[in-house]
Amino acid sequence: MMPTVFEVCAGAGGMALGLEDAGLKPVGLAENDRHACDTLRLNRAGWPVIEADVRELEPGGASDVDVFAGGVPCPPFSVAGRQLGAADDRDLFPTAVSLIKRIRPKAVFLENVPGFASRRFQPYRRGLAADLDSMGYRVDWRVLNACDFGVPQLRPRFVLVAVLERYAPYFAWPAPNGRRTTVGEALEDLMAENGWPGAPQWAKRASHVAPTLVGGSKRHGGADLGPTRARAAWKKLGVNGLSLAEEAPAPDFPEDSLPRLTVRMAARIQGFPDSWQFCGSKTAAYRQVGNALPPAVATAVGQAIADALRQKEPAAGAEQLEFRYGRP
Repeated sequence: MMPTVFEVCAGAGGMALGLEDAGLKPVGLAENDRHACDTLRLNRAGWPVIEADVRELEPGGASDVDVFAGGVPCPPFSVAGRQLGAADDRDLFPTAVSLIKRIRPKAVFLENVPGFASRRFQPYRRGLAADLDSMGYRVDWRVLNACDFGVPQLRPRFVLVAVLERYAPYFAWPAPNGRRTTVGEALEDLMAENGWPGAPQWAKRASHVAPTLVGGSKRHGGADLGPTRARAAWKKLGVNGLSLAEEAPAPDFPEDSLPRLTVRMAARIQGFPDSWQFCGSKTAAYRQVGNALPPAVATAVGQAIADALRQKEPAAGAEQLEFRYGRP
């Protein structure tokens, strides 16, 4: 039988896609953004989408869930924001803990910005781990970078995993796959799809992984590739980061000019399959892309959790769970 997963803050489905690829069956995907909910329904008609504020969620029928997952909002802990933590009204870690107490899954998978791993939030992490510890979970966290799992993007993410005591000896952190994909390798065909002759030369210039995509929040941000520093990094890769394009460069686009990314290109940089469609305006679609967890990262972590729940012995030398409660 497939392990089941209940996910909050599901967004456009990056985590759900990855967990599905890892063999986990979604029994609930809670999200309050209507465009993201439309995206989920459009691409997976059978997924049980719950359009609701997670703070008002009543997870009826979710009492027999194997995994609780979610990417709770990042702004409270992001270096791009004020880092207010618990003082930020967007902090949903307490809500997640409350739902975990009610659902009692066998395992927990939460992700956030790497800033959450900083010394500044050490007391907060300890409190979170203590809450999960009191429910019988072994807790650990790592900062995993998407580029280590085949995603053409430098995207470090804080990943917390908690499993019930009996499964702890079987969990092992996923290892990097050993090869990095460049932006040019990932996007050359999309840059050339309208006949732009400069695509091959552009791909040679774009010979590194991308900086972190920034989708923007509802309060701030638009359809661009981030602040000045991020746009400068994109420029080195031959990309104009001031805005997004509606389509790939035309045949007469100057070969020495900087093309812009389309939403589809950004989605591929994030690791979404080309078949995945995004609902809403260009800005709304790009926000969904930029705020997603790359599916490949979710697959790697999801597979590790699924193996632990099946009590599969980890490979020799694998990095196993450590108990971080009370640690720096």
